[in-house]
Amino acid sequence: MPTRLTNLVIDSADPAALARWWGEALGWTVSYEDVNESDLTPAPGEPGLELTFVPVPEAKNGWNRLHLDLASRDAAHQAETVARLEQAGATRVDIGVERPWVVLADPEGNEFCVLEHRDEYDNRGPVAAVVAFAHDPAALGSFWQQAAGGELEAPDGPTATIELTTPGPLLEFIRSEAPKTVKNRLHLDVRPYADDDQAAEVSRLVNLGALRTDVGQEQAAPGEVTWTVLTDPEGNEFCVLRPRA
Repeated sequence: MPTRLTNLVIDSADPAALARWWGEALGWTVSYEDVNESDLTPAPGEPGLELTFVPVPEAKNGWNRLHLDLASRDAAHQAETVARLEQAGATRVDIGVERPWVVLADPEGNEFCVLEHRDEYDNRGPVAAVVAFAHDPAALGSFWQQAAGGELEAPDGPTATIELTTPGPLLEFIRSEAPKTVKNRLHLDVRPYADDDQAAEVSRLVNLGALRTDVGQEQAAPGEVTWTVLTDPEGNEFCVLRPRA
């Protein structure tokens, strides 16, 4: 069986603090924490994708190519969410044009959107979608359908969408001409199903257009890194984790 999407990783100057902030923002709890990561999991019975915050020395540089879209029930709930998050330390981002959604940045500058109500985001939990900029949304969506699973809707337009096999956010690809210039601050992790071979899945994804890359893991001690770092066909980093026992 192929790999499946398991979590979104967010590079952070202070992972513990940023995880706590997002926990308050989403109503989720920190399920694990050590010096290397802080994990945020959905509330019991609520759909969602685990968020993992990890320490990095680099400062944020430019707009993130991946970001979160938050859902709202109606206009009043959208306004209340924006006000609550601004009071908690989010800052409003001026994108220069009027849109029905509001763009904010978390305390470390990561952009995210608080959307107006849309039927397609009902019952997905507080995170409606994980959004990635793409030069070719349909082609990149096709690759990620093979990497993350789910059903792909890729009309001849500026957006391609994957409905994942597990309940939670959509995975969306939005056309952008902006070039990728630095390592992404947010990236996706995929994992083979139990008993599947990690090396075989890495080879399969490479055959589909992924490339191996080094983001510093090759300097680690032998056995310390259990994941394989790849880039998708547009250069976005992601990790292939070991199967979970």
